[in-house]
Amino acid sequence: MNSASPHGSALMDNYGSPTLEFETGRGSELFTADGTRYLDFAMGIAVNCLGHSNPKLIDALNQQAQTVWHTSNLYRIKQAEKLGQRLVDNTFADKVFFCNSGAEAVEAGYKVIRRYFFARGEIHKNRIISLRNSFHGRTLSAIASAFNPVHCDGFVVGDAGFDQVDFGDLAALKTTITENTAGIVLEPVQGEGGIRPVPKDYLASIRALCDEHDILLMFDEVQSGVGRTGSLFAYQQLGVTPDLLASAKGLGGGIPIGACLATAIVAAPMTAGSHGSTFGGNPLATAVGNAVLDELLSDDFMLNVQHAGFHLRSGLEDLVAQHPTLLSQVSGLGLMLGLRCHTDAAALIARLQSAGLLVVKAGGNSLRFLPALNVKHSEIDEALAIIERVLSEYPEQT
Repeated sequence: MNSASPHGSALMDNYGSPTLEFETGRGSELFTADGTRYLDFAMGIAVNCLGHSNPKLIDALNQQAQTVWHTSNLYRIKQAEKLGQRLVDNTFADKVFFCNSGAEAVEAGYKVIRRYFFARGEIHKNRIISLRNSFHGRTLSAIASAFNPVHCDGFVVGDAGFDQVDFGDLAALKTTITENTAGIVLEPVQGEGGIRPVPKDYLASIRALCDEHDILLMFDEVQSGVGRTGSLFAYQQLGVTPDLLASAKGLGGGIPIGACLATAIVAAPMTAGSHGSTFGGNPLATAVGNAVLDELLSDDFMLNVQHAGFHLRSGLEDLVAQHPTLLSQVSGLGLMLGLRCHTDAAALIARLQSAGLLVVKAGGNSLRFLPALNVKHSEIDEALAIIERVLSEYPEQT
């Protein structure tokens, strides 16, 4: 039986009914069909890490598109081997599995964790602990691990082998660990949960618990990775190294790609046929991924991200000081920043959009700022000016 969508579209209604549509993009700018300009500090939720229509990414895409797009992993893919080696050379990892999204990278990590202990004959070690208010994607195992009721209702049956503890509660984590615990997964900087970096001492304690109890530690850096926090991955400035890491979003600069990184020992049981992805690591996606790394690994790029992050953070902190009844605090690392509000964050985001600035919401009644990693200081100043102008129109709350 056919039933027309209430929004007049053949698309499912899980994204609501957005009306704002863009025709073109350039750097940090997006334009509607009538030429209305918006300053984009959302970047597809941290995906377009080098901005819109980046000429170097376009060139890489066009060159590869003129030769071969896709062959499947039945054959060698030199672009994937190159990208994988560069990720290995610049991280803790020895092995990389390519897929198409962050959720798939997380899912691969969960499978690696369970397979690792299965291969050792420790079949009982199969449960994974996560932190509440996390977000790990929208697949069944990803939503089961975070166990946000909003995402799980009507989908998850039982606990799917996952346990949750409160963010920062080390005592609760210790009591949740059992002989069945195989892994702990966390975001070094929680994204959906409110742009909250995990404190270094807490992270170090988790690493110590993993070592003590023979548990694998997995970092979800789907959002915080690929230069977003001012280092290639956030763990590199937090002093703790994981056994596995999930990456995606910015890795393709807008082209779908995900990656699960692991040490050689942990990845060893992932033998031929144990896991796969039809599109994962295809020539087109990995050619663009290599062009992204060309930029991110170039001299002073990360230093510039750090400087831009400091500039944006300083400006946001000034706004908090100027509007203490509307704004609360700034959190995050690099160019992954959150602005916690006293006023309604969703309403403020709508007002900013009307004023020409795009940002997204995060947990804790926060605004999330995810501009291009090559954002200009003048563009940061423009964004701050828009926020100040919008806030000045608010009646100050008491």
